[in-house]
Amino acid sequence: MLELALTHRSFAYESGGLPTNERMEFLGDSVLGLVVTEELYKKFPELDESRLSPLRSGVVNMRALAAIARELNLGAFVRIGKGEESTGGREKNSILADSLEALVGAIYLDHGFTKTASVIMNWFASTIESANAQGLGLDGKTALQELAAARGMGAPEYEVTDSGPDHDKSFTAIANVGGERFAPAVGKSKREAEQVAARIAFDELSARA
Repeated sequence: MLELALTHRSFAYESGGLPTNERMEFLGDSVLGLVVTEELYKKFPELDESRLSPLRSGVVNMRALAAIARELNLGAFVRIGKGEESTGGREKNSILADSLEALVGAIYLDHGFTKTASVIMNWFASTIESANAQGLGLDGKTALQELAAARGMGAPEYEVTDSGPDHDKSFTAIANVGGERFAPAVGKSKREAEQVAARIAFDELSARA
């Protein structure tokens, strides 16, 4: 079962059509989502659905899963094809994240939900804590506004310009906090551009702390 969980489709294809870990990944994705959702529900009773949903996305997205897979050195054990091997497949976020989900699926099939939940929380506890601390349960503008207020920097302001024809406009937004302008962000709507610009400013200010 462990061998199957670590068999990427590139290896299976080059080996004549072996079973891949994709079905197990499908199962593990659901188990992981349920465990993390339940933990967030219990841990943050003050947060409503609109904040729990992005918080969960911050915990179980591809980059977060790949980071945990690297902590486990999972890439060293994944069976990948020669083509993927030659292009650095063992370090690709997508392969690492999918393999971690497949591993969760294998643990669930072998040990059941309670044991699997314990393993998942052992892996993800610090990620959940840091995600909440980084404001991932908030949309970008709200997170930036709260951070700016906490540091006495005043309310953020946004400079927005648009370009392109009416049917295909592009918007560029720049967040200004405490007199400092941050890197521009582009979106297909004014709101999207402002949200991305806010997150850029939030991440920059958080990193300084």
